[in-house]
Amino acid sequence: MYTVVALALPDVIAFDLATAVETFGRVTLPDGRLAYRVIVAGTAPTVDAGPLQIATSVGLEALERADTIMVPGRNDAAAPLPDGVADALRAAAAAGTRIASICVGAFVLADAGLLDGQRATTHWLATDLLARRFPRVIVEPDVLYTDNGQVLTSAGAAAGLDLCLHMIRRDFGAAVAAHASRLAVAPLHRTGGQAQFIVRNPPTYRTATLEDVLVWIEENAHRPLTLADIATAAHTSIRTLTRRFHQETGQAPMEWVTGVRIRHAQELLETTDHSIERIARQVGFSSPSAFRDQFRRATRVSPSEYRATFSGCPPYDNDEATR
Repeated sequence: MYTVVALALPDVIAFDLATAVETFGRVTLPDGRLAYRVIVAGTAPTVDAGPLQIATSVGLEALERADTIMVPGRNDAAAPLPDGVADALRAAAAAGTRIASICVGAFVLADAGLLDGQRATTHWLATDLLARRFPRVIVEPDVLYTDNGQVLTSAGAAAGLDLCLHMIRRDFGAAVAAHASRLAVAPLHRTGGQAQFIVRNPPTYRTATLEDVLVWIEENAHRPLTLADIATAAHTSIRTLTRRFHQETGQAPMEWVTGVRIRHAQELLETTDHSIERIARQVGFSSPSAFRDQFRRATRVSPSEYRATFSGCPPYDNDEATR
């Protein structure tokens, strides 16, 4: 039996903590024995978790006897670590303990220096902040989880479950992990490299001078736009437009247009039973094949796979068969 210690710091995200506790705590081996002993450790006897208060059974000393340490996120990802947490995590890492974060728990690992030079991810809303605060971390903003061997990280919310199932599969094989996934009513395997399904081009504080043209693109992305069309709408030259886009968004203008079209397509896939071909036309792609190609590049799944995951509408056609 392996010992999993879930670290409940002040202001812990209850969903993240429960994901680790429930997923590992219910795993059984073929002979009926429990696979893991799960302990909740903290820096205080009780910690706030949004509207809840959670009791911890032990202190940081429990990290010394853990086989795996799970670090859930906190509602304020940038909050300083309580005294002793970073040292305890570094000591556990030096002893060879496996350490994994869920959601913005990656900030805790980064604060402790455990992600320096490592691939890591977190909730898509926080990836830019993680990269700015910890420039030595190799932030992968679009994946569900990363596995560096000893140190692992997951994206936000349900991606923590994907990471836990991946770790169970590493420990005990696919059959035990499959049973755990059935108990969780979750897919057994979404690969870590699968995208977080978020097209990362919503306007931010950095796009203030482009605000008018970004609104125009949102309203006109369904049209067969050219770079010249966008420059005309922005009342500037193509050269100036391209420079401003790269400076303020990190993307080329037509990349941004594609991202808008993908987001619009995601909404239609989630809320309608329109065919893939119809959606491709509605959002502005030149052909269904171009739509499928660009959608897969952005989300790493096909439009039909995306619809099956996020919509109750059955697929209208089989885009896998016609790609």
